Amino acid sequence: MRIVEEACPVKKVTTGPRCHFFGYYDKTTWDRSGRYLLALRVPATVSHPTPQDASTIGLVDLKDRNRFRPVAQTTAWNWQQGAMVQWLESTPTRQIIYNTRTAHGYGSTICDTETGDERPLPFPIYAVSPDGHCALTVNYARLRWTHPTIGYADASVPDRLPKAPSDDGIHALDLHSGESQLIVSLAQLVRIEPEPSMVGALHWCSHVAYNLSGARFLFLHRWSQQVEDQAAWFHRMFTAGTDGSDVVLLESTGRMPSQPADEGEHFQAKKYSTLVSHATWRDETHILAWSHHNGETHYHLYRDRSSDVQPVGVDVLTENGHCTYSPDRRWVLTDTYPDPACSKRSLILYHLDTNTRVDIGRFYSPPAGPKEDRCDLHPRWSRDGQRVCIDSTHGGERQMYIVDVSAVVNNEPICSPQWNKTRRHHA
Repeated sequence: MRIVEEACPVKKVTTGPRCHFFGYYDKTTWDRSGRYLLALRVPATVSHPTPQDASTIGLVDLKDRNRFRPVAQTTAWNWQQGAMVQWLESTPTRQIIYNTRTAHGYGSTICDTETGDERPLPFPIYAVSPDGHCALTVNYARLRWTHPTIGYADASVPDRLPKAPSDDGIHALDLHSGESQLIVSLAQLVRIEPEPSMVGALHWCSHVAYNLSGARFLFLHRWSQQVEDQAAWFHRMFTAGTDGSDVVLLESTGRMPSQPADEGEHFQAKKYSTLVSHATWRDETHILAWSHHNGETHYHLYRDRSSDVQPVGVDVLTENGHCTYSPDRRWVLTDTYPDPACSKRSLILYHLDTNTRVDIGRFYSPPAGPKEDRCDLHPRWSRDGQRVCIDSTHGGERQMYIVDVSAVVNNEPICSPQWNKTRRHHA
């Protein structure tokens, strides 16, 4: 176990007065050439987005003084996940896909950033398959009321939101035909090893992600329950085949032995272990996730379709963060939420072979406002594994930065006991 501090060079690549960001951590913002970054631009006057607030999707040209070139607009976005904008890897040109708002709810659009040609689709997307031919999606109208941080602003109020309907859950979307099919329903999920806390609860799915080949995907099943005038959240992690077959429960909230199994028994939140959070695929069969397992909360490595679960970085990775593997799978990149003492978020590289944590930067985050408006670092690897892109407000406004991590990832002796160099980056 070692913790090393090695500051990496940080370069600001977007500027005000408007805000720029990308959003979530599990998608790359770089195009295949490494020249362009996908980004969203929003007026600085927008704090809590409304259905009328548009974000401009554009490309930051890293070889032309970081010039921002607009390519599209959307009103279906949030601060945490942006508009789910991502590159379509199967196309020879620079095509992107992103969520949009339609007259009937939400959809998505495929846009060629070179020609400007657009092709609308009747459903939104959450994750796109590695081959770019299909996508997985959830009901964003449900997310607005169950999980506002990753939902889209909506002025309407539903008369009644079904608790766990059979016609809602995770859909597969064909990106060529625009046809969709429900492959995992909420009603189906509540029948799998049901928990007493599910009775009368409101259910939803989120954090959907394909594995590296696109043969399987992971997702979180969540539900909320009112307990003593407070909303308690519960979480389970599943995997499934891309047609919705072979659904496997990998991690559950779990019923403690002292809790009776009778579903009619009054539910007590304190008797439940509730946490499974950010997750990422390591390879075809393994998933790294921040979770509560066997009475301990930290990162765990799960083997798909098995009960094999191994702790990761127990003594050095002590906080929940947005984790991904480097392209060569030797490093884990993650971050932290603000330190209560100094309001700074840490940017971390973790070397798997030596169980060494390398703190490569600390970034000031202004005191928290509404949860939906916060700015997480959401670190994202470049395709060559030499750089990391983050969103940050340490400069007084929400902008994007590139962190050069080559000196660390190309210098594995930094993780040896003989390495004593310690430098801090305070921003």
